[in-house]
Amino acid sequence: MEKNNHKNELSLTRYVGIAVHELRLKHNLTIADISERTDISRSMLSKIENGQTSASLETLSRIAKGLGVSMSSLFRQYDLPEGTAQLIKSGEGMEVVRRGTKRGHTYNLLAYDQGPKKLFEPFLITMNDASETFPLFEHAGTEFIYMLEGEIEYRHGTDHYLLEAGDAFTFQADIPHGPERLIKFPLSFLSITIYTPDSDNH
Repeated sequence: MEKNNHKNELSLTRYVGIAVHELRLKHNLTIADISERTDISRSMLSKIENGQTSASLETLSRIAKGLGVSMSSLFRQYDLPEGTAQLIKSGEGMEVVRRGTKRGHTYNLLAYDQGPKKLFEPFLITMNDASETFPLFEHAGTEFIYMLEGEIEYRHGTDHYLLEAGDAFTFQADIPHGPERLIKFPLSFLSITIYTPDSDNH
């Protein structure tokens, strides 16, 4: 049975804006205060609070630090009854921007509230621009990729791997890695990073 809850009627972008606004007021801070602490323009902060624009994970992380809270605080109550389970419906994963990526490379975050220290980070990644060049990533944890459709050449360290639909690829994420060449479209895959409890993943 569907829940008749106002949170379910809100888009994630709008919900996050409300959460930022409420936390800012709770801490008796002005938009100017947050702007000064985060180096994010007042107009951008206003648009985020009003649900007029989606913010990247990096921007949300800076806002959370400016508010003096963990980033998970911004999502804590979003579609999370009793804090025990979370359902992200198809198409509702928050679109975020990873450092160095451009248009044609979309990340949708599939889980939000994971407590004060996240243990995993799941993304649905879609790519549609064969001419785009991609950065190499290095971060804590072990990463698992499952190819849903398409074909890609993926780099890990000095090695290159051909990933096709149905393939599963697991690797240490602290070694430089990332897409090297997009071969077949449409292209999408799940990327799940698993962290150890003592990982520095904030």
